[in-house]
Amino acid sequence: MSHSGFDFPFEKARYIRMLILDVDGVMTDGSIIMDKNGDELKAFNVRDGHGIKLLQRIGIKIAIITGRTSPVVQARANDLGIDFVIQKSLNKDEALAVLEEQSGIAAANCAMMGDDIIDLPPMYRCGLSLAPADACLAVLGHVDWISDHCGGRGAIRQAAEAMIIAQGKWDEVMERYRITPADCGWRA
Repeated sequence: MSHSGFDFPFEKARYIRMLILDVDGVMTDGSIIMDKNGDELKAFNVRDGHGIKLLQRIGIKIAIITGRTSPVVQARANDLGIDFVIQKSLNKDEALAVLEEQSGIAAANCAMMGDDIIDLPPMYRCGLSLAPADACLAVLGHVDWISDHCGGRGAIRQAAEAMIIAQGKWDEVMERYRITPADCGWRA
């Protein structure tokens, strides 16, 4: 377990083929905003979204497993070209089994970022478990890596950069931006 982006488990990340994300508290800051009609609004971080797109460029599939149901989540998934979306999952370990079957990717080759105890069962089975800095204490004590950033505030992007480094694809993906890992805060 680490609280620093510098201690990312790069060796484990070399074998990851799919990143699974929770929504509330990971893709968002965990706030649920409802208008007077009961329609739900969510705020997503653009840099996290770009991190997802960078992972897709190196062939990593993206999946969402969330306990709630929201058309906003499906719209964001469509916008980002996310491959697999499972909503209203009260048993996320069962949802992981569905993802394994649908994608043909074993849990051992999946990374999952979650922030609450409902996320722990599938995270235990994944090859790499990740959490935003503001995940609940029980989660922080059981993951391979903790981002320096909070949910909905760059945690996904930081993990994406580390996974790209781990898979030896930095130059391929970041060439057009003319940046190094050190430019993004990673040790050379």
